[in-house]
Amino acid sequence: MTWFGRDLVTARGLGRDDIEEILREADSFSSIAREKRSTDTLKGKVVATLFFEPSTRTRFSFQTAAMRLGARRIGFGDDSVTSTVKGETLSDTIKVIDACADCIVIRHPLEGAAQAAANVSEAPVINAGDGANQHPTQALLDLYTIRKEKGTIDGLKILMLGDLKYGRTVHSLAYALSQFDDVELLFHSPPALRMPEQITNELRGQIKMRELSSFDLSQADVVYATRIQKERFADPEEYRKYSYHIGTDELATMKTDAILMHPFPRVGEIAEEVDADPRAAYFRQEANGICVRMAVLNKILSRKG
Repeated sequence: MTWFGRDLVTARGLGRDDIEEILREADSFSSIAREKRSTDTLKGKVVATLFFEPSTRTRFSFQTAAMRLGARRIGFGDDSVTSTVKGETLSDTIKVIDACADCIVIRHPLEGAAQAAANVSEAPVINAGDGANQHPTQALLDLYTIRKEKGTIDGLKILMLGDLKYGRTVHSLAYALSQFDDVELLFHSPPALRMPEQITNELRGQIKMRELSSFDLSQADVVYATRIQKERFADPEEYRKYSYHIGTDELATMKTDAILMHPFPRVGEIAEEVDADPRAAYFRQEANGICVRMAVLNKILSRKG
């Protein structure tokens, strides 16, 4: 399936060929991103970044990716400056932006918002996170990071920790990893924050999955930690009882060639003292977001992509 003009609202349905195409394209842009150079690949294009929910890494990496490709950017990082506060519907907002932009990148607190935007927009829509649902470009940059750090994705054991119920990054990554050979997903979370059954049922038979009864980092080639998402809990006390911690003692139990990833922000689950360990890949992971999002934008907006 061609990427040109395509919506990217979910990792579900992305085939291995689709993923490999983006990873190759990201490689072609990696030196440009690393050296902070620019191209005119998307000169004349306008990318709208609509962030109805707070974001640092995703918003800035999409904006940087667009500008490094030569595109212009419109949008907002706070919907309080838009007509949403006057009661304008998401549908009407998208229809207005559709007349202005060649591509719409949207983050929204409601599950399904990205698909709702895609349903009314002629311009392609990229989901930058919709509630606890999906975050497909994060999954792509995670795969890019795993391959770059480990040399392969096939055959790895990947441990997902923390909030697997509300963590949209692990939902998207689980679907994407199911396209690779002999991958095993290991899960460890509080019982109330397990990976949703809808996802595990759908992936059963496509990828090996196993729940760990204890906090055990020793089996994994990749440890993918996620924060407990405070904003998803009505009761602060319930949120606090689910915290966990990875410090140097916990890191010592990992394989010497394993990597530790995190989609960020971290809020105490990984100690800063861990940052100096070469297995801590999370800042490299976030830097990879720029070239991967350059690849996604270029493939969707350029017939030459």
